[in-house]
Amino acid sequence: MPIETTTTQDAPAEILFKLWPWLEANRNKIIGLVVALLVVVSIYYFMASQREENERAAGAALTQLMMTPPTGTDPAVALSQLATKYAGTAAGQRAQLQAAATEFSVAKYADAQAAFEKFVADNSTSTLVSMAQLGIAASLEAQNKPDAAATAYQKVVSMYATSPSYLPAMCGLGRIAEAQGKLKEALDHFGAVVRAGQSGGTLYQEAMMRAAELEPKVAALTPKPAAATAMPTTASQTITVPAAK
Repeated sequence: MPIETTTTQDAPAEILFKLWPWLEANRNKIIGLVVALLVVVSIYYFMASQREENERAAGAALTQLMMTPPTGTDPAVALSQLATKYAGTAAGQRAQLQAAATEFSVAKYADAQAAFEKFVADNSTSTLVSMAQLGIAASLEAQNKPDAAATAYQKVVSMYATSPSYLPAMCGLGRIAEAQGKLKEALDHFGAVVRAGQSGGTLYQEAMMRAAELEPKVAALTPKPAAATAMPTTASQTITVPAAK
């Protein structure tokens, strides 16, 4: 007696036949879901293309501003305006950070500190945050606030040990410690920069110079071991042995 078999080609047709009543009953819902999905995908691609275009425009605007600064306008203000216009873009972040650095370069240290702090608040996940934190510390040091500056530098050292801001922060800690008379601590900081830095770099040269000046001072302050005290000696007594008779 022959055995009936179902070929693999018939399986999809059988499944579709079983699902057909459900598909017919829910046709409008399915069409609605498909349309909604297409709308979401379209919006995503539109927003992605808009972001790319915005990034290009922001980058071009920042390049133009850096190459030909506007006359009669404070450069920091112009950079801040560009950062606001292109907020959320990489170029906008760079413009905001550059605006803070510009304030620092003209000795507006309190304004620079505020600008660096605003950058951190606005861009907490940015890869440039470590540089802004370093700017905060440098602004505090420039305002002659050594304790607050040391705390800010230590934050950079602790949180961003693998960033380019690490070595400048270590040098900052060294300068503050030296100014406060903590020579051994200062030498440790500068020594760390020498060991980690690249020979020939500005930070390396600064750290080498400071360490070379501090080493003899630290050595002079290090207590020397006391010399061994000689035991007092006593004259030996001469014992006369009587001659044998």
